[in-house]
Amino acid sequence: MAALWLVVGAIAFMRADTRIDRLEIGAQALPAELSLPDGSLGLVMFAHGSGSTHRSPRNRQVAEVLQRHHLATLLFDLLTPVEATDRGNVFNIALLGGRIGEALDWLGQRAELAPLRVGLFGASTGGAAALVAAAARPGRVGAVVSRGGRPDLAAHCLSRVTAPTLLIVGGQDAQVLQCNRDALRRLSCDKRLEVVPGASHLFEEAGALDSVAALAADWFDRHLARRRQA
Repeated sequence: MAALWLVVGAIAFMRADTRIDRLEIGAQALPAELSLPDGSLGLVMFAHGSGSTHRSPRNRQVAEVLQRHHLATLLFDLLTPVEATDRGNVFNIALLGGRIGEALDWLGQRAELAPLRVGLFGASTGGAAALVAAAARPGRVGAVVSRGGRPDLAAHCLSRVTAPTLLIVGGQDAQVLQCNRDALRRLSCDKRLEVVPGASHLFEEAGALDSVAALAADWFDRHLARRRQA
């Protein structure tokens, strides 16, 4: 572990893009992958959905787009392998939100990462966890994007979310779309709902995930990168 922290600390001396894929975060040593483009203007932490891990191909595709926008990305597991075998943990939004909070603390302790404004990108149940974490850490989270999220699972804290929040839902995902419309009314922050026409819950249709990535990049660029430059 000591060597691991030395690697992270060494980022200060690297000019090229940096990628570290064997990080461990929090008391549970959750596996993580950090990508730090040269001249990063912000950092986006990913919270995957139910049944997925930090190696989710959909989240990795979005992360690659964000990296091209000079945004660092952190993908990590919200549960240990043993915890993930209990289906109840997948929907334990308080637990998942707490794990995001631990990761935010971890970022704050890294000298080269702490100055970066942090955004959260959550998918499915990870979207609810991201909203819970944003409500709990209003001074630490600069923006939230939810892809096919379940904000109804975070209904108790929506009114306390102050970070600008973008909700992205597939046009064919009727039940989740209604949940997000209801959540939009309850949010009092800078907010927007974007519907991707013809897309289902997993955005597997041709071009659907590209649309998600473009919308997310624009939102984070506006609320993370540009604010830091101002």
